[in-house]
Amino acid sequence: MASPTSPPSAADALPPVSLSSPSAIVHLEYDSTSPPPVPSPEWTRFVCISDTHSRMVHVPPGDVLLHSGDLTAVGTYSDFQRTMEWLGDLPHRTKIIIAGNHDLPLDHHDDWYNQNYQRWHGRSKQNIGLIQDLILGHKATTSGIVYLEDELYEFRAKPEGRAWTVYGSPWSPYFHNWAFNYTRGEEAEKLVAAFPKTDILLTHGPPHNIFDMTIMRERVGCEALAARLPALRPRLHVFGHIHEDHGALIQAWPPAGAGDVAPDSEGADRCAGDEQTVFVNAANWPMGRRAVRPDGRVQFGEAPFQPVIVDLLDSA
Repeated sequence: MASPTSPPSAADALPPVSLSSPSAIVHLEYDSTSPPPVPSPEWTRFVCISDTHSRMVHVPPGDVLLHSGDLTAVGTYSDFQRTMEWLGDLPHRTKIIIAGNHDLPLDHHDDWYNQNYQRWHGRSKQNIGLIQDLILGHKATTSGIVYLEDELYEFRAKPEGRAWTVYGSPWSPYFHNWAFNYTRGEEAEKLVAAFPKTDILLTHGPPHNIFDMTIMRERVGCEALAARLPALRPRLHVFGHIHEDHGALIQAWPPAGAGDVAPDSEGADRCAGDEQTVFVNAANWPMGRRAVRPDGRVQFGEAPFQPVIVDLLDSA
């Protein structure tokens, strides 16, 4: 798909209240005390959040909760405990979560946490076993929480409903050696090559050119991930990491091999094709120009940084 010279970004303007196509409806801003209704029983409601950093946000009800990482501030046990208790109390039947670069003790790859914990935790090395019990233990699983770390999971959002598949990956491009960082190029390509084709994709970091613009006007998303997406074509791709570029769009795909991912363009319901992906940067931490409104600073998790509601037609 052709890319405009200077693609507009969520950092430039307020997003539309909603986006829609025949098989997807996205609500970005809404009355949190009375969210828009689900169109009919033939639709499944996904509620998308990210980058909550151990803070609680008002989450509307739905069938499935998706959290795209940065569950905590710096990964202390108390941070995880607070977050997991909050998530466990939410009413969603299924709650699928991944880690992010701030969830430090969960990165056990190449002994990363054991080698780096002193940068954040000094002498107070966190007990990884206790933290893993919070996210993987009996209390978490009985409350519907599923933690994914480079894993595929299949579930039914409703007892008699269709099966959905989701793949969750906590990684993001290298940034000052935080958790779950990878280098661009060959390492990134190897990582995303392992992503299977699923209905839903959860990554902590965004793809390049899709809601990845920082305050410094730099697009920092992953090029390898963006290049992989035309082959994956998930119905829903949720990420976070870049707080200031919270937003959503519906991307219609051209015939296989006809083009790449187009940059984000607020208000564009690109839904002419048969295959579509709803892209959501679900970061709830207000940051950037949109974090201030005429009546004052935006509160955590409030419009325009609310949880994003995505309704998908089951039969599509």
